Amino acid sequence: MYVLGIETSCDETAVSVVKDGRKILSNVVASSLTLHKKYGGVVPEIASRMQLETITAVADSAITKAGLKLKDIDLISVTASPGLLGSLLVGISFAKSLSLSLEIPLLGINHLYSHIYASFLNGLGTQMPFVALIVSGGHTSLFYVQDFHRIKLIGQTLDDACGEAFDKVAKILGLGYPGGPLIERLAEKGNPKSISFRCSNTKNPLDFSFSGIKTAVLYKVKSQKLKVKIKKDIAAAFQEVIIDTLIKKAFLACKLKRTNRLVIGGGVAANNRLRERFYRQAKEKKIRLSFAPKELCMDNAAMVAGLGFKLFKNGGEYVA
Repeated sequence: MYVLGIETSCDETAVSVVKDGRKILSNVVASSLTLHKKYGGVVPEIASRMQLETITAVADSAITKAGLKLKDIDLISVTASPGLLGSLLVGISFAKSLSLSLEIPLLGINHLYSHIYASFLNGLGTQMPFVALIVSGGHTSLFYVQDFHRIKLIGQTLDDACGEAFDKVAKILGLGYPGGPLIERLAEKGNPKSISFRCSNTKNPLDFSFSGIKTAVLYKVKSQKLKVKIKKDIAAAFQEVIIDTLIKKAFLACKLKRTNRLVIGGGVAANNRLRERFYRQAKEKKIRLSFAPKELCMDNAAMVAGLGFKLFKNGGEYVA
């Protein structure tokens, strides 16, 4: 079965063709990131306008690269939530028009669940059940996954998402946008033990809170002259505490749910230091760890198409 995936939840316009839920035949992504940089974050109006202008060309490119024609597509899978309303509307409207014209089924997909499925593409994956940690610019969530139609939210951020905290701290340090890669590069040259930061406690031990550490960084910057070395140390200390918190909560979730399997996805999961420390901790705790491939950590349509196939086979239906 050939599934056409469409992803427009944020600033990307992505279309992919995936065969039988596993083999990626094409994965085309057009981003409006450069247009948002001067604003220090995604501007919804700019994102949706760019998606409206590019989605037809991106879809044509994805189908051509897959070596198929539009009539060969058996199912359309589109991100339905969560995301920017205007952006989602572009993708859903385009998907509906294709579905009606081709007379093929259409399935709406949860964006976060598709990030979980990214670890199952191209022959990857793990056995059920498992704990999934999704860390991105807009979300930091823990799920207990018994199957892809039985996913339970067990922990989430109460304020800033992990990626959002990286962006805000990068802005405080005068680094630019997006903040994740910039903080990571700067942190490589800093001493994480030279400054003490911590994340706020939460009532639910599996929830997250990152707004407090962002404020602590702001006060630290205001209290002294921001020299290059201080910047490096702040970036290193901030990144290390964020990773400490993610590790603590994710492995606690595995313990509470009595599973030795952990899946991690989302844009922040591309961070090399995060991967290194999670792999080390997983080895010590004898946890089977699966990361989404780096090229599938960022928003893309292959994960949407893959999950669409899986849910369709389980009788999933589209809800407008």
